[in-house]
Amino acid sequence: MVAYQQFFDLSQSSDSEERGTAAHLAALAYLNHDGPADEQAALYASLIGFLDDRSVKVRAALAYGLLHATTAPRPIMLALLHDSAIIARAVLQYCPVLIDADMIGLVKSADLSMLLSMTLRTAVSSRLALALLARNERPVTMRLARRADVALGDACLLELAKTCANDAELRGALLGRKDLPAEARLLLVHQVTEALAGARIVKGAIAADRLARLLRDSTDTALAVIGEREAGQPGMVYAAALVAADQLSTRVMLHSIVSGHVMFFADCLSELSESPREKVFTLLENGSRAALNALLVRCGLGEGVRNLLVRLVLHARSADLADDVAARHFVVTALTDELIVEHDGVIPSDLEEAFAYLSEQNIMLARRAARGVMSSFASETTTPMRIPAIGQDNLLALPAA
Repeated sequence: MVAYQQFFDLSQSSDSEERGTAAHLAALAYLNHDGPADEQAALYASLIGFLDDRSVKVRAALAYGLLHATTAPRPIMLALLHDSAIIARAVLQYCPVLIDADMIGLVKSADLSMLLSMTLRTAVSSRLALALLARNERPVTMRLARRADVALGDACLLELAKTCANDAELRGALLGRKDLPAEARLLLVHQVTEALAGARIVKGAIAADRLARLLRDSTDTALAVIGEREAGQPGMVYAAALVAADQLSTRVMLHSIVSGHVMFFADCLSELSESPREKVFTLLENGSRAALNALLVRCGLGEGVRNLLVRLVLHARSADLADDVAARHFVVTALTDELIVEHDGVIPSDLEEAFAYLSEQNIMLARRAARGVMSSFASETTTPMRIPAIGQDNLLALPAA
């Protein structure tokens, strides 16, 4: 226990360490006070007096005592907020009695260290976050983008996505947010694709044609995955945006079925045909060939594309295309062979895009389906490999690579 006279003597000491001790004791006594009103008034007056102490150590000790308390006096915390930088930063970061109005006024003129202190608060409101982002300071933007608990709003996140074409770190932070709107996520995917296509280490490791195919397939997959996650949302905003931006090509629709993203495919058909989504999904699950063809007619698709999509839907009903790579490979191979036979090897112009897609998928899926097959077979069989004898006259010399 400290007697009040002893406390008073400490507060009047010429030693800043002793005055700092007194300031901290006064803060703790005030916060835990449960005595008479005149005693509390005296403690409050003492706290006010320490605000004018010439030593920053004393004012810092006062701030430290009150910093985390929800019952700290607002006038005192506001005074400390405008104190020296080291004290102000601590108050901005930790003090729970501050409200948005106390801080937003400082945002326009505060230096970077003060702005960063605000981003580290336990809770940052959308209003304060938007004010901080308006300063256009990259470290501040990064901190807020990484905080999933700070709601930034769809419009703000989309604007951030549009401005980070050359900022891989910010792209990663935004892509890590679960609340990122689909339009912004797709935009970031396109930015990542462009960055990969232009990276020297990537271009030097993969042939240009194959790299283009891989990136195109990855972009299509990302588009369908995002669409699958957004499927069933009110208004089908994602599918509508793709249609409006003319991004819903035959290739994308084929890929959505081949990759097992049927919900997204249903949204796309619903948007194109202006039909209820539930009706479209019912037709995809159980509709006859004629009913499916009628639906695709309403979507404005050509006859060749319609027939191909109907075949693919019928195949998808009996195969797990979402998880079974071998099933995907079988279906794509079957469709490719059917097209070649049906058209005697001369693919019509309206099916060229679809045929090119199927051919690309055939190669990629074959590679994926073949991984591990031989090693698994070799570990389970004892049969020797039968290799025909080759005479010396049959040997061929390959040109040097």
